[in-house]
Amino acid sequence: MSGLFERLTGLGLLAPGALWLVCALALVLLWRRRGPRPDVGLATAAFLVGATSARTVLRPLPRLLEVAGLLSLIVALAQPVAREPLPRAKEGIDIVLCMDTSSSMTARDLDPARTRLEVARDAALRFVAARPQDRIGLVAFARYPDLVCPPTLDHEALGSVLTDVVVVAGDGPEDATGIGAAVARAAEVLQRGRARSKVVILLTDGEENVALEGAVGEIAPVHAAQLCERLGVRVYAIAAGLRRRDATGTWVRLDTAPMRRLAERTGGVFHPAKDAQALGQVYARIDAMERAVLEDARFVLIDRRLAFVLWALGLLLLGRLLRLTWLRVRP
Repeated sequence: MSGLFERLTGLGLLAPGALWLVCALALVLLWRRRGPRPDVGLATAAFLVGATSARTVLRPLPRLLEVAGLLSLIVALAQPVAREPLPRAKEGIDIVLCMDTSSSMTARDLDPARTRLEVARDAALRFVAARPQDRIGLVAFARYPDLVCPPTLDHEALGSVLTDVVVVAGDGPEDATGIGAAVARAAEVLQRGRARSKVVILLTDGEENVALEGAVGEIAPVHAAQLCERLGVRVYAIAAGLRRRDATGTWVRLDTAPMRRLAERTGGVFHPAKDAQALGQVYARIDAMERAVLEDARFVLIDRRLAFVLWALGLLLLGRLLRLTWLRVRP
């Protein structure tokens, strides 16, 4: 019965059991209709053959109105509600861009007109602009990681900070590549967030040369991977350029195996980028892989009992008024 009511009206019922009162009402009406006739008959207008008027035609109207009013009260007792859908929202992802700022990022092998850092920065800015629902932060690193911007939805401010990132001084005390420490710092930042999905996008053009064998207190990429695995942080590693300069200044092939293992152990992916176009494609692939979670559909219940109560009172009063005035039956 409640299903039929919902199909006809579009309203749900919180207490559909009250609709069984309709059966009780039908039994009462049937009993009244089949009750004993009065001992003394009264003259009616039936002897006027063919005589009809609006009053004779509408004589059953008061009772119909009263029955409709009682039915409306029964529906009110069944607690009718309207389900109004709430707009579905996306639950964003917390992302930290982990960007290498060592002096080797001034090389122009990705694009003759721009340095590696400028190419990486432009690609990151496009990535940020395409993800307005995500909280995104920035860690810049050479020897030491620096939290330049915590994860934020203020992407305009993040863009300004990202544009101001510069490389460290060449051959200075900070001119090194501490990949493990940078990823660990990014994971620590992400741990404070409440998002279900947490991602680090590591971009570097070098190899780990801080946490070397025998170095005390340094975080190697393998240890950073263990931390990320424990915290549920995925790492996407990007090698910007496939060569690096050795101690003699000669360009040698980059050893990307540690970065690949770091990404794969955390559930992420390693991407080499040999030029600016390839780097843009890498960010596009990551963008497609890491999409925001769509929240389950939600509804708010709106109580419609008052409308049915008002209808019931109106119908009952109208039926009573007609019975006492224009459609009054006199003996």
